[in-house]
Amino acid sequence: MQLSVIILNYNVRYFLEQCVRSVQKALENIDAEIIVVDNNSSDYSCLMMKQLFPQITLIENKENLGFPKGNNIAVEQAKGEYICILNPDTVVAEDTFKKLLAKSCQPSAGIIGCKLIDGTGNFLPESKRGLPTPWVAFTKIFGLYKISNFFGKYYAQHLSENQSGKVDVLVGAFMMMKRDLYIKVGGFDENCFMYSDDIDLSYMIQKLGKDNFYFHETSVIHYKGESTVRDEKYLERFRDAMQFFYKKHFKKSFFFDNFIQIGSFLFAIFKQKQAQKLNNEIDKYIVFSKENIQLNLNKPIEYLTDFEQFKVNKNSNIEIVFDTNSFSFAEIIRFMEKHKSKNITFKNYISQSNYLIGSNNSTDRGEVLIF
Repeated sequence: MQLSVIILNYNVRYFLEQCVRSVQKALENIDAEIIVVDNNSSDYSCLMMKQLFPQITLIENKENLGFPKGNNIAVEQAKGEYICILNPDTVVAEDTFKKLLAKSCQPSAGIIGCKLIDGTGNFLPESKRGLPTPWVAFTKIFGLYKISNFFGKYYAQHLSENQSGKVDVLVGAFMMMKRDLYIKVGGFDENCFMYSDDIDLSYMIQKLGKDNFYFHETSVIHYKGESTVRDEKYLERFRDAMQFFYKKHFKKSFFFDNFIQIGSFLFAIFKQKQAQKLNNEIDKYIVFSKENIQLNLNKPIEYLTDFEQFKVNKNSNIEIVFDTNSFSFAEIIRFMEKHKSKNITFKNYISQSNYLIGSNNSTDRGEVLIF
């Protein structure tokens, strides 16, 4: 078997369904399997998987074991030569795995990542990152990377979002690599519950002499934060994760330990405060569908059958709805990237289960509208 796609789920039943549907389309001509691991969700995620995708391997953990252990359990059962660690709040394009598998065959290949965009079509800078050494962490925590590319190592600003190349760190939302390589470094370190595990894995693979690679020629939607409530437990886990990596890989010193503790606390507070909902009052819906669907959205609706029919109107707030039965995920992603705007939001219509899904902001949880 060529590829095992591993999706670790925790309480995101509708995002998981959409993710699995996109992955199935992307694997149509690949010898592959999907493994879904559930970390004791309470939202009937497992029931949904059994009813809608009975052919897919489902691992039901009896407690929330965290990101590293949940993925490690799945990798043990995976049959593919390659594995792809994939978040459930993602949507892959139909060409994603095909393109990345071609790139992964190079002998020096470590982890391969791709271009990630949020639910509004905007590029996510964490798609490519540098190793967060103490100095790089300082430039990130205090925002120096925004001033000049000289301070831009945290987000690997030696590459633009539309340039492929070697990077130090790739994000755990999407990581493709050889299964043997993953096992050789011991997989994700289970001493970290979540958040810095992808940094650690990227660094461990680099230490083997392999090249981690950011590949911009396919885009994946990552809605972000769907499994995370930014409460006090979030703050604690985020601080612990940042300190875990530095304690494991850098020399211990009184000054550095104090800097990391203060910096991780401030950064965790910033991440928590960053969460905000953007509730723009929608003036009009535009529904793209080639089928005779009717949606009750309590606002004016314009139905279009072709993307070329769309005309930009910057004087009103528009929500665009894509019928995923009428258009490929690759087409939808390209449209989102092309037409991203402050007054345009996007949702996908999953006709099989009759709901709209999407996100208006990369710093907060998304939205699901069930009909």
